[in-house]
Amino acid sequence: MANAALDPHAAIATTASGVGSGLLTTSDGQPLARALVRSQRRARRRAFLLVLPLLAFILITFVVPIGQMLSRSFHNDGFSANMPQVSAWFAETERGTPPDEAAWTALATDLVASAEVRSIGVVGTRINYDMPGTRSLFTSTGRQVRGGLEPPYEAALLEINEDWGNPRLWSVMREASTPLTANFYLAAVDRTRDETGAIQQVEPQQRIYATLFWRTFWLSAVITALTFILGFPIAHLLATLPMRKSNLLMILVLLPFWTSLLVRTTSWMVLLQQQGVINDILVWLGVILGDQRLQMIYNRTGTIIAMTHILLPFMILPLYSVMRTINPTYVRAARSLGATSWTAFRRVYFPQTLPGLGAGAMLVFILAVGYYITPALVGGSSGQLISNMIAQHMTGTLNWSMAAALAALLLGSVLILYWLYDRLVGVDNLKLG
Repeated sequence: MANAALDPHAAIATTASGVGSGLLTTSDGQPLARALVRSQRRARRRAFLLVLPLLAFILITFVVPIGQMLSRSFHNDGFSANMPQVSAWFAETERGTPPDEAAWTALATDLVASAEVRSIGVVGTRINYDMPGTRSLFTSTGRQVRGGLEPPYEAALLEINEDWGNPRLWSVMREASTPLTANFYLAAVDRTRDETGAIQQVEPQQRIYATLFWRTFWLSAVITALTFILGFPIAHLLATLPMRKSNLLMILVLLPFWTSLLVRTTSWMVLLQQQGVINDILVWLGVILGDQRLQMIYNRTGTIIAMTHILLPFMILPLYSVMRTINPTYVRAARSLGATSWTAFRRVYFPQTLPGLGAGAMLVFILAVGYYITPALVGGSSGQLISNMIAQHMTGTLNWSMAAALAALLLGSVLILYWLYDRLVGVDNLKLG
C-alpha cells in the first residue's frame, strides 16, 4: 500500500469500486480506451451529419450531372437500342463480313419498325456522328418503308438508295451496334476508323480538334505569363505601401469582380475595334495613319488582351497575400552584406514569392483553359478555344457525346498538368491567402 500511495499511476488505475485492476476506467466503470473510441465515433458521426446536406447538394447538382454527361462520351445506344436485329447480326459475325440476305432482312425489318415508332431520326443521327451526311439517308428511307418492304430486301433497299450498299456505311453501323464506343474519343483527336476498322487520321481539312486543343493550352500559357508580368509589380506595390494606400489601390484591383463578365468583354469590343477608342487615340497621337488602323479584335490578339485583363486579379491576389508576409529585413540584410539589388531580389525576395506565384499561375491557367464567353465574343475564328467547340456541339449540332468526349479530354489534360505540378513543385507549397 505504501508503494501504491507513492505511485500516482497505481492510484489512477484503481477501478470505480476501489479495487486495483490495472485498467483506466471512467466514473461509471467503463474502460477509458473504449469510452474514448465511442466518444470519437460520436464526434465523427455528428460532424458527418453536419456536412451531409452540403455533400448531398454537391452530389446531386454537381457530381451526378457531370458523371452522366461524361458517360455519354463512351455510351450511345441511339442505334443499338432501335435496330436490335441488325445489331444482333453484327454481334454474330466478324468484322469485314459482307452483308448477306440475313443482314439485309434484319436491316429492312429494323428500318420498318423504327419508322413506325418514329425513332428513325435517332438512328440516323447516331450514324451521322461517325459518317456525316447519312441522317437524310435513314429519314428518307424511313418515310418510304413505313408501309413495309417486299423481299428481296437487298434489291428493295438499293432501289430506294444505292448508298445502302456502301461498305463504309456498314462498317459504321457495325461500330454503332454496341452502346459502348470509343469513336467519339477518336474523333476528338482527329482520328477515325476505315472500312476494316483500322484507326487512321481524318482528312486534312477536317483536322480541327487537335489544333483547338493546342491553341487552347498555348493561349492559356501566354495569358498566364502576361498576368504574371503585369501582376507581379502591382502585387509588390500593394505589399510595400502603407496599409491605407494599399487598401485604396486594392479597390481598383477588385473593381473588375464587381462588374459583369459580359460587360467587361463588350467594353473591350468597343475599345479594340478598328474604329474604336484605342485606334482613335493612336491615330490622334500620330502613331499610325488613318488607313493603318490595327486589327485587334476577332482574332487571337483580342482574346489575349481581354482575357489577360479579366484574369489579372487572380494572379495579383495570391501574390499579394504572400508578399505581405515577407519580412523586408531579409532584403536589407542581403544588401548590407554586399548583394546588389538584383541579386537580393533574385536570391532572397523572389524565391519567397513562389508559393503565391504557383497558386496564381494555377488559377489563371485553369480558368483560361475553360473560358467560353470572351473568346466567343472577341476571338473570331482564330481566337476560338476548345470550350467554344464544346458549346457548339451542345447547342448547335446537339452532338452531346462529342461534347462529352472533348470535355473529358480537356478535364484529363488539366488533371495531368495538376499532377505534374504536384510532382515537380508540390501542391502543399501553394498559398492562396
